[in-house]
Amino acid sequence: MAIATGFDNEKYLSQQSAAILERVEQFDGKLYLEFGGKILFDMHASRVLPGFDPNVKMRLLAKLKNQANIILCIYAGDIERKKVRADFGITYDTDALKLIDDLRGWGLDVSAVVITRYDEQPAARVFKNRLEHRNVRVYTHQFTKGYPTDVDMIVSDTGYGANLYIETDKPLVVVTGPGPGSGKLATCLSQLYHEYKQGIHAGYAKFETFPIWNLPVKHPVNIAYESATADLRDYNEIDPFHLEAYGKTTVNYNRDVEIFPVLKRILEKITGAEAVYQSPTDMGVNCAGFGIVDDEVVREASKHEIIRRWFRYACEHVMGFVDKETVQRAELIMKELDLKPEDRSVVEPARNAAREGEKQNKGNEGIYCGAALELAEGQIITGKNSPLMHAASSLILNVIKTLAAIPDDIHLLSPNVTESIMKLKGTILGSKSISLNLDETLIALSISAATNPTAEAAMMRLSKLRGCNVHVTHIPTPGDEAGLRKLGLNMTSDPNFSSKSLFMD
Repeated sequence: MAIATGFDNEKYLSQQSAAILERVEQFDGKLYLEFGGKILFDMHASRVLPGFDPNVKMRLLAKLKNQANIILCIYAGDIERKKVRADFGITYDTDALKLIDDLRGWGLDVSAVVITRYDEQPAARVFKNRLEHRNVRVYTHQFTKGYPTDVDMIVSDTGYGANLYIETDKPLVVVTGPGPGSGKLATCLSQLYHEYKQGIHAGYAKFETFPIWNLPVKHPVNIAYESATADLRDYNEIDPFHLEAYGKTTVNYNRDVEIFPVLKRILEKITGAEAVYQSPTDMGVNCAGFGIVDDEVVREASKHEIIRRWFRYACEHVMGFVDKETVQRAELIMKELDLKPEDRSVVEPARNAAREGEKQNKGNEGIYCGAALELAEGQIITGKNSPLMHAASSLILNVIKTLAAIPDDIHLLSPNVTESIMKLKGTILGSKSISLNLDETLIALSISAATNPTAEAAMMRLSKLRGCNVHVTHIPTPGDEAGLRKLGLNMTSDPNFSSKSLFMD
């Protein structure tokens, strides 16, 4: 089966840029846009909206670059506790550095970095010094006094006024950051306070892809957002303020609805006038819903994402990253749509491969892992671990052999190469595990391809795997996870450890 498309990027890009510029014009030629979600590599959006370019938001910014400044916010607490962006396996501070580089690669400069709720945390101070030594402007904002109840304190020289004003020179100021809770809203409002003190009647708006306001609250795309934020306990609801003001049903999420009365009072206090916005929906400029061209396709994709999220939380729970309540919430969301883990087509084949490995090696002590991948046309291929390689490694080699029509009994990796790598790992580096993880297998494949045309033909098929679904029966090792990520695969795994050892090298 061919991969169906449910989203039109070009239509979305055109409507979204027009909506943002239209909002800029509503104010005094100055708009602070709270830019939520991931600017680059928004893999959640690309999974639930098949056809969505994970970098379309960067394309949007590039389209607006002559009219926009960019401010990057990061919460000091996230730096201190080394919070990780799961889809890349890197910490939020590293992600911030990567984002600055990526923006520069698109011809966009970051005007300033704001470390929010800064209280001289050691790791945050090191991060600040590191940026300043690279000539990046850094501002620090403390927790806003009086927030969220004392509006008079918040909107004063000891509240937002205590933060230094960030100089910008474009009509649009995009305020973004890695992950939720980075302090984007507080930074926008702090800037607004300073603008009004200078007589500039600037405005505020919010850009957030999910939930999609003009889809039903129980649409699978919006339910998938709830699943993606199960650890934050977010949930979608009808925007009661929009319904009361306009008699129209729209969708927002609980935190925006809860904070809206306070935010409205703050905006009225800053501007000295009645708020322009009557609801959280009013504040948004998201046009993602208008880019959907096949509702059935995005519904089906969203259901698969909901299952994928449950697997991820189950693994994070056994690793100690999330609590049991998060896993239970993800499971309840899954059951809401009558879904079960085995509905993901690659799950049972992977488990069967593991059982087959255990059966073949009956009597031998060890943990047997299985892996399965579904190709675009629906064919499912499996792999299992061995003394030579991990299950993920075996799987990928089996897949590219199939795509290149190479018989199973022909080896792609040169024995000299694999033996040399295993000798390096075991004899020289002293690693307990000498079998090849996926990252190592891909390197071995590339070396073998230099002298083996068959290996080269197989290697050239790797690009065809991007976007395919994969399941492994055990939590991937760092080398397997890195390899699967580089290949662009949508991976899930059962919450089992691949070794009895507590430390995996």
